[in-house]
Amino acid sequence: MTSMLLLLSGCFSVNEPITSESSGIWNSFFVYPLSQLIIMIATWISSYGFAIIVVTILFRLLLLPLMVKQTKGMKAMQQLQPEMQKLRETYSAKDQNTRMKLNEEMQKMFAQHKVNPFAGCLPIIIQMPVFLAIYHAIMRTENFQGETFGWFLLSDPDPYFILPILAFVLTFIQQRMMMVQNNPQMKILLYLMPIMILVIGVFLPAAVILYWVVGNIFMIAQTYFITGPNAGKRGLESTLPVTNGTQKGTQKKNTGTKKKKNKNKKRK
Repeated sequence: MTSMLLLLSGCFSVNEPITSESSGIWNSFFVYPLSQLIIMIATWISSYGFAIIVVTILFRLLLLPLMVKQTKGMKAMQQLQPEMQKLRETYSAKDQNTRMKLNEEMQKMFAQHKVNPFAGCLPIIIQMPVFLAIYHAIMRTENFQGETFGWFLLSDPDPYFILPILAFVLTFIQQRMMMVQNNPQMKILLYLMPIMILVIGVFLPAAVILYWVVGNIFMIAQTYFITGPNAGKRGLESTLPVTNGTQKGTQKKNTGTKKKKNKNKKRK
């Protein structure tokens, strides 16, 4: 993801102003329309900072179905962790045949529960061009020059590093909420991603980090709504179907409890 972002950043000139005469698919269909959208909203509400916030929320709402699917997929992976651990213990040998058998059993389990372990990659891939387009729209739109929002200039890095630190904290919280238990790759991302955002945020225009901060707040609220402690009251407590064995076991327990209660009543 980082390599793709750096590659795309190097493929386009950030110093050329974006106008209606800018040529190329990237400029005509991504950067210029986004730049005009921000300018139009800023004209209505008389603030480029709030315009970026509005555009961020609009994009998050457009991506909401994909992000909900990603969040539920991560939750499903968490629920499957005990079963995955059992399979790893069963096929713990390091020879090639055992590893292939482990992968086959994992795939069968994912198919049975209709879980795609790579579903979380799609929203991230979609977000990267949007993030890059907003970066170019801000850097190449002359209207942003000299515009202030709060304590910072939108076109310059945050002089007090408040936004980069806030982006670091919010990214960590978001990653922590979506982390799959006992997954080494996710544990690495838990610390690597926030640090990367902090380092990049020190040098990027504050408007770009503002977009990232608002987007993270949106994501944290969305993740909490889907997987938080009150999710059960909203019917979102589980993303996996209950197996027949579990249902039968639950019914037996309930039946046994009812019988005990009836016996106690008769004795009384």
